Amino acid sequence: MTTGAPDQLEALSELLRRLKLAARAVELHPLKPDTNQSATAEKVAGYGQPVRVVAEDEQGQRKSFVLHTASPNEFGHDRRADRADELLLSYDTYGSIPGHVRAVDVGFLLDGRFASVAGAGEPYVLTTWAEGRPYAEDLRRIAADGLAELDLRRCTALANYLATLHAEKRAQPQIYRRSIRDLLGSGEGIFGIVDGYPAGTPAAPAQRLHQIERQCLDWRWRLREREHRLARIHGDFHPFNILFGDGVELSLVDASRGCAGDPADDVAALAINWIFFAIDQPTAWGSLGPLWHLFWQTYVGASQDEELFEVVAPFLAWRGLVVANPKFYPGLSEAGRDRLLGLVERVLAARSLQLSWADDCFR
Repeated sequence: MTTGAPDQLEALSELLRRLKLAARAVELHPLKPDTNQSATAEKVAGYGQPVRVVAEDEQGQRKSFVLHTASPNEFGHDRRADRADELLLSYDTYGSIPGHVRAVDVGFLLDGRFASVAGAGEPYVLTTWAEGRPYAEDLRRIAADGLAELDLRRCTALANYLATLHAEKRAQPQIYRRSIRDLLGSGEGIFGIVDGYPAGTPAAPAQRLHQIERQCLDWRWRLREREHRLARIHGDFHPFNILFGDGVELSLVDASRGCAGDPADDVAALAINWIFFAIDQPTAWGSLGPLWHLFWQTYVGASQDEELFEVVAPFLAWRGLVVANPKFYPGLSEAGRDRLLGLVERVLAARSLQLSWADDCFR
């Protein structure tokens, strides 16, 4: 029998009283995944740490509950947001299964106390405000009016910012593998973006998208052992998340994907847009093309990441699939989509990116 520490019992007693379930918690019993310690198929690990809570009402009658928490691990639970997702989903769905135990509360541990969110609606985040205009406005202006000296300086600033950001490396192999897995299989990753293409999308028939998926899956196995590349990243470094004022100082919004992954993620997220903003007006490549080349050359020079060209293909494919998807950019022409997907296919089929392939899109 385990009675539990007094502070644990008091915190649980307060929770049970607030929920009008019991007067006090009197015993805690950690539950193992498998009680048969001699079985060949013994289960020795699970995704949570359940504890049986024995409680009493005012008359001394006992009842039991189970307190579930989620453990950080390499199976998609390494982020606190993952663990919150798991427990919120449990609360939302347990009651829909006949014969299943009921979920009576869900919340967070806060300074040793239980903070309930069972009555809450959708989550939110409140942030500070950043002045500036999206870099996308610069790209539209450059496509229409040509390059200015400030545009070269901003391109250089973007490359140097990323090189500095990515200089912080992380020795967590499971996080790198998770990032590559998410690149393909998450709802915002390659598979999710492909599923978002409407049936009959011009230049994107199902068989073409299927083949692109197959190529991307091969790349997962090429990258998953390159854990040394794990670095601090922004995770969604595209022109609508980058703000400039009057000069070259930048502000960012909407960091994503746990801010840890391959630097190629950020590089590709930005780089594809110099192509995209010219794809339906090829003469604009005369102005946007030099920025494509300047960005890569500056970034590789500052980061010394020569390996980048060997790993960037699936990240560039992902971002190419995004900008070619009519759900995001319905104004893109069929010819433009075909050229973008053609570049995606070419990049995926090669062992290393050649920067000149972007120029070929406009010949």
